[in-house]
Amino acid sequence: MDAALMEGLGRAGGAMAISLAAIGSALGAGEASMSAIGAWKKCYAQNRAAPFVLLVFIGAPLSQTIYGMILMNAIKASTSFANWPAMLSVGVLGGIALGMSAWYQGKAGAAASDALGETGQGFGNLVAAIGIIETVALFVMVFSLIALK
Repeated sequence: MDAALMEGLGRAGGAMAISLAAIGSALGAGEASMSAIGAWKKCYAQNRAAPFVLLVFIGAPLSQTIYGMILMNAIKASTSFANWPAMLSVGVLGGIALGMSAWYQGKAGAAASDALGETGQGFGNLVAAIGIIETVALFVMVFSLIALK
């Protein structure tokens, strides 16, 4: 296999890492946003203050895009693309795992928005639950970086 093809396949792994992570972030933030809007609507309909803090739940899935960028940059920084199968695999599988984490973090954020909008209580517990899902993404990023070494 020629060097240009190996480099292209290795770099494709980097592109996949950020792309798949960003897709998950978009899905997660979108789902959390829709739920937060619904919770705010309920608050306004009941003449209650709408909790601004729901933006935390909306923004939580965005960090996985940053993790995807870090993974992409690690792949891109390689000086040798002889290990292109690992680069491509880590990029694709790591990107999928980051994206799924973001998507499910958004789903949890949607449920948290509904709960906090309804009761006005439990913010710490809700953030902790979302933080546990964030931990999965951090593990994926760190272990993917280790796999590239």
